[in-house]
Amino acid sequence: MEAMMDGLSESDGPRSAAKPLNRWGVGTLSLLQVAFLTLVVIAANYIISQNYQRFDLSRRMDFTLSSSSKNYLASDALRGRAKPVKWILIYRRTAPFYDRVRALADEYRRCSKGGIELEVVDPLRSPDRLQEILAAYGISFVRDMLVIDARADDKPAVIEGEGQFRNLNPNVKLVTADDIAVFATKDGKRMIAGFQGEDAMTARLVEALEGKPKRMAILADKGRLDDGGESSPRRALEDVLRFQNISLEDVRLAGLQELPEDLSGVVIAAPKYDFTDSELAVLERYWNKPRAAILVLVENGVAPPKLRAFLRGHGITARQDRLVSKAENRLNTVMSGTLTQGVPFLKELGGQTTEFGGASSSLEVREGADDLLKRGIQPMGLILASPEFWGETRFGKGDEAYDAAEDHAAPLFVAASVTRGSESDDRFADGSGRMAVISNTDFLQQRYHRAENMDFFASTVNWLVGREALSGLGPRSLDTYKLPILDAQVTFINRVNLFFLPAFFLIVGAFVWSVRRV
Repeated sequence: MEAMMDGLSESDGPRSAAKPLNRWGVGTLSLLQVAFLTLVVIAANYIISQNYQRFDLSRRMDFTLSSSSKNYLASDALRGRAKPVKWILIYRRTAPFYDRVRALADEYRRCSKGGIELEVVDPLRSPDRLQEILAAYGISFVRDMLVIDARADDKPAVIEGEGQFRNLNPNVKLVTADDIAVFATKDGKRMIAGFQGEDAMTARLVEALEGKPKRMAILADKGRLDDGGESSPRRALEDVLRFQNISLEDVRLAGLQELPEDLSGVVIAAPKYDFTDSELAVLERYWNKPRAAILVLVENGVAPPKLRAFLRGHGITARQDRLVSKAENRLNTVMSGTLTQGVPFLKELGGQTTEFGGASSSLEVREGADDLLKRGIQPMGLILASPEFWGETRFGKGDEAYDAAEDHAAPLFVAASVTRGSESDDRFADGSGRMAVISNTDFLQQRYHRAENMDFFASTVNWLVGREALSGLGPRSLDTYKLPILDAQVTFINRVNLFFLPAFFLIVGAFVWSVRRV
């Protein structure tokens, strides 16, 4: 055995001595590795923080701004400023909609690409900063609000008015918690029924940048929209204009020699009474001015003779009919149609199908007529009724059926626009005029509200007043819903939460404990 061991040891040869461990070298290499890894992590985080993609995974894209808001944030109204707009969000973390408001304000900041600076202040955690803000803007504390400061100069945030009244600078606006919430009254109690944060924020941003709202006059002595309460067409019209920073005021044309110079547009809504020669002359003088804008809302196809002649002279004829279709001997009066493609201010709505509830009459639109083009007038249809609809001239007399001799056949429009002058030529664009005609007023009623119709209407109004940047798909209000749960279902849910779930986790824990014990 010893010989064998000796032989093995001899054949193996002399063993080399083990090298001493270079602890300094290993330590230095480890430190370098940690340092390089730290640099890589920091560099990766920096690159990711500057270049990232945001995804809204909510079902209704609740945290994504609408295209109209994004278009405005990308317009020269904001991007062309030398000084960014300052937003100060003063909101308690326990307030309703805090998460939505915070996320929405940050989305405005992100989409503005430097045009908006956002500061978030918790009034409970930062009382000193809160007092500084309240003192700077001369406002009493409203518990939750957003301050939008769009001053482009060093003018004070508070202006002394007549009678020593202190008013906010026209370029400073507030969005309070009541502005972003939709309230409803039930059983005598006022409760939150929805969220309209984007509507309020965009509207106040436009107000702050422009300093004052644009003014549109509605000719109150020529027609009148139903004003029967909060859901009336008149209230809906005012709300749409208000969210576009446009104020609507009644003007009586009788006795006027000229319409006010500072008007951004004129609204002729549900006209029932005809114009006199002198009143029509006032309207025509206004229309021939640079940047004139007229919105006509026809109700039940009723357009008084002189107004009808005025519209016809610009390529649009309001017909006294009712758009209907028939299927399986059932008469359908809810007009379905398609928004025209290729219209600049409807580029994001073009091709969209929609429905107009209530009474819709047809419009004849003379697109491309030579006599109109020679006068610099370009009418264009905006909403085309589906081919199965016709204009019934004897509606309501029973047994409605298409009669080629009396009724109007497709193509039929329910909305059209008119451009006077050459808007495509910068030399003459300032002298152009714009007109829009819609042959339905019922779409303003709350029961007939459709999102695409209100987007179309808002885009049309903004086009009329020269604010194409606000055209596109509008914000969507979020509604709150209550689930109808029976008492038996409530009892079952309570049992699951209080007994079955704890029992389940107790059994799982006991099983794991017994397995580990073995």
